[in-house]
Amino acid sequence: MLDRVVKIKRCAAVVKGGRRFSFAAMVVVGDGSGKVGWGYGKANEVPPSVQKAQKQASRSLIDVPLVEGSIPHQVIGKYGAAKVILIPAGAGTGIIAGQAVRAVCEATGIHDILTKSYGTNNPVTLVKATVNALSQLRTVDQVAALRGLSVEELAG
Repeated sequence: MLDRVVKIKRCAAVVKGGRRFSFAAMVVVGDGSGKVGWGYGKANEVPPSVQKAQKQASRSLIDVPLVEGSIPHQVIGKYGAAKVILIPAGAGTGIIAGQAVRAVCEATGIHDILTKSYGTNNPVTLVKATVNALSQLRTVDQVAALRGLSVEELAG
């Protein structure tokens, strides 16, 4: 399993003796061949927050259909103010994406993709929007099966 720490946030609570710090970690986990999930963990230290996030991420894995190292079709994912557009790319293009979206694509096993994000640069919402987009992907075979047709009938 591949895991990437996308963001670690430090939060301060003001108490009688001063400030008490806690940490929140955003982690993306994937197997590099079509499964990906994200997790968010909070704790008083960084390592336990990362472990909690990894555990949550491994429980929330989704299947993503891949076609020759890319995605089957263009898709738009939204979460809050974040909007992410994922566009399939030809072999050798690489992952054209920002840090948060790149982490999700690498964990999924996507090698060639074009992306554009709108609305916010918050990595937490960008990860959620990207996973939302990937969950909407369908192959031609899946669409044909859902409609009760063969691939030839669907194309014709």
